[in-house]
Amino acid sequence: MDAKEISLNEKEVKPVVDHLNELLANYHIHYQKIRGCHWNVKGHNFFTLHVKFEEMYTNAVQTIDDLAERILTLGKPPYSTFGDYIKVSKIKEVNTIGQTADFLVKALIEDMATLIEMERAILELTAEVGDDGTNDLVNSFMQYKEKNTWMLRSFVNED
Repeated sequence: MDAKEISLNEKEVKPVVDHLNELLANYHIHYQKIRGCHWNVKGHNFFTLHVKFEEMYTNAVQTIDDLAERILTLGKPPYSTFGDYIKVSKIKEVNTIGQTADFLVKALIEDMATLIEMERAILELTAEVGDDGTNDLVNSFMQYKEKNTWMLRSFVNED
């Protein structure tokens, strides 16, 4: 399948696919960071954060799958190696072992800010080329992170 089979211009959609692959790489690093936070959170907020982090990594793994499938729908292969993810990702790994709950939450807030910034750029591209399917998908990812950014900021009492 390629973009023209879904009434999109393949040349116009190429930058969208490139950005989606970059977003996919960042989501993989973000996903693994959330898993590390889930496994390594300690302290009096353990139960609250352990459950929240599980919700977040479950959402992230679904987002990863949706991104890869959208890239395939647009006729291109998604990145699929950790080498690619690490090389391309703006989000960097952190050691989650022995960190405070606030450190873990703030690390995820930073990741989500990066992802939201990338998603806003994709929304601009998809609007330009008439790719409403990608636009709707990415917008739903962004809305989830916007809400969770607010929740996590409230947890660490940041304005």
